[in-house]
Amino acid sequence: MGKEIESIAIARGHEIVARFSTQHALNADELKKADVAIEFTKPDTAPENLTHCLQNGVPVVCGTTGWYDHFETIATLCKTNNGSLFTATNFSLGVNITFALNEWLAKIMAGQSGYRAGITEIHHTRKLDAPSGTGLTLAQGIIRNNPHFEGWKLESACATADSGQVPIHAIREGEVPGTHVVTWESEIDTLKLEHIAHSRKGFALGAVLASEWLIEHKGVFGMQDMLNFDAVIR
Repeated sequence: MGKEIESIAIARGHEIVARFSTQHALNADELKKADVAIEFTKPDTAPENLTHCLQNGVPVVCGTTGWYDHFETIATLCKTNNGSLFTATNFSLGVNITFALNEWLAKIMAGQSGYRAGITEIHHTRKLDAPSGTGLTLAQGIIRNNPHFEGWKLESACATADSGQVPIHAIREGEVPGTHVVTWESEIDTLKLEHIAHSRKGFALGAVLASEWLIEHKGVFGMQDMLNFDAVIR
């Protein structure tokens, strides 16, 4: 992701002033040279990295998932420091279009009691969290917009259910960038909403676009703030 983000940022006329990794620890002097930081690391290191950025007055875009137990603490720190934080479970524009379609479909299916919902998500074997953040966002979109569901559950095999829990089947294989399928199944037919990522470039482009947008904004934001699909649907 770092290489993809750097390539796209440079192509869009930006300069990379610092790079931090396990080989090059984050430090305040280099960090402060940046207009905005992009954080793609691991769930156990993301909260500390975000804290450093916000404490040093550097707007930060975070694409790491699996750290959301700390979200309220980080969001409060951002507001206390009058900072800028942009988080998303997925920065792909196509995935965020899928999120919007998923919520719209969930509202429609609220009146169709014969259908059962399910989610399958497939990622590369280095993906640490399961379900993925994208899978969880899809499940939460169904839960918010369909009164038949109140939670989700991780399943060891593909499943659909109308029992109040959205089943999520998380598969880890090969070098898959990300595939997500929302299924609504009845005795008569099956509806599928599917997004297949062909590479990581879509995630990287979205992160760079979010960085460009965030520089002009103070507060805590997500892709829905930047894309504003609600205005288009209305």
